[in-house]
Amino acid sequence: MIEVQDRQRTVRVRARRFERLLARLARRYKRERAEVVLVFVGERTIRRLNREFRKKDKVTDVLSFPAAAGPGGRRTTLGEIAVCVPRARRQAAELGHSLEAELAYLTLHGFLHLLGFNHGRGHEEEERRAVQSLRREGILPFPP
Repeated sequence: MIEVQDRQRTVRVRARRFERLLARLARRYKRERAEVVLVFVGERTIRRLNREFRKKDKVTDVLSFPAAAGPGGRRTTLGEIAVCVPRARRQAAELGHSLEAELAYLTLHGFLHLLGFNHGRGHEEEERRAVQSLRREGILPFPP
């Protein structure tokens, strides 16, 4: 099950596009039955989450909250991803691409963290491969 929630007021987010993106990622990584929740939030919420869970009192662009593994080590609930829309909008402007592309990239980034990819341990390379694949498939526009 994939659930997309929009809990911010900065811009209207088209949830169906992100449901399709997450469904495609779930298929790519053979996690079709896994549950994922994507929540679009504002700066106040992401700062609170970052402070509470990472002990960093600052706004960030994306946070991932992996679920614990169940019996047999296989998780049916991957976890939750929180994306800060105002921060993503600023980053998109700085990088010269659309907000939708930035939100898609951050969603992918968070999803890979749910799967256990970490910075410096294959995350960046896997992210590049996934971006290239999803760009070829035309799932969503991605930054160059």
